[in-house]
Amino acid sequence: MSDTLWTSDFSVRGRTVQVKKTGAVIPLDRALASEAATWLALYLAIRGKMLLNRLAPRGPAVWFAPDRPRPWYLIWAAAAWNGVRIARSPAEAQASFYFEDSAVGAPPARGHSRAFNYGCADITKSRVAEVFAQVFGYPLALDPETGVGLAVEKGEGNGVHDGRVVRLPLRARAGRTYQRLIDNVEDGLAVDLRTPFVGGRPVVVFLKRRRVEDRFANHNCSVGMARPSDVFTHEEIEKLEAFCHAMRLDWGGLDILRDRASGRLYVVDVNKTDMGPPIALPFFQKLAAVARLGRALRALVTEPAP
Repeated sequence: MSDTLWTSDFSVRGRTVQVKKTGAVIPLDRALASEAATWLALYLAIRGKMLLNRLAPRGPAVWFAPDRPRPWYLIWAAAAWNGVRIARSPAEAQASFYFEDSAVGAPPARGHSRAFNYGCADITKSRVAEVFAQVFGYPLALDPETGVGLAVEKGEGNGVHDGRVVRLPLRARAGRTYQRLIDNVEDGLAVDLRTPFVGGRPVVVFLKRRRVEDRFANHNCSVGMARPSDVFTHEEIEKLEAFCHAMRLDWGGLDILRDRASGRLYVVDVNKTDMGPPIALPFFQKLAAVARLGRALRALVTEPAP
């Protein structure tokens, strides 16, 4: 996407907004207006911090290709808060990111020795399930024509929130993938452990709670924040880091569910262009999350690899 107005990223069709890059459709309603107003408060705070950053020594510059992150992406907020500049040309940058809001892409040629996410070109649901089974040793994916009981049917795309509960066996639909239905319900709400990783390590955990009937939607009843060590065991963190390494994910968010009966973790989605912080997260927790992620990002693009 070019540096044109943000409106070029969207098209309005009736009472919905479609994201051109991913095809995601968002209803034009009061909920969207409220979320936009909440997001604007964070955006203005980050813009204020950017002005203060001008008083400090100039930070590192990063080239993003083929797209530049817009202000609603988490990496934009983290970079802006911590003085990491988004370069306008590869020549002025110290590092580069493959940044494309799609499930399958073709990364451009690497222009820098410090280059991130270039190996993470496929984040389809089936690819995520394949890598998950390899790393964790137990499956997420199901064969819909031989399986029995409830399951989740999803599209392969990124950020479309089109999951639905189905009963197996059934005939597989083209372009759909089938996964176990994870019982992640606590106190009547489905809990998603959205965890941003930087340099293959978890930085924060967003505890996203939704009504069970809205478990596949993008509206949360509430969101809290925790440190990874307060949510996952040491062994689980090692597995999650191994998963990121296998996905070749240097920056991105994992949607992680914990099954209530077995206690097992399931990584059900990967997003290398994640948005955020979540709208429902309290304002000062948003700032804390952005600061932590920004410090990790700055270290990623400036410190020598171990």
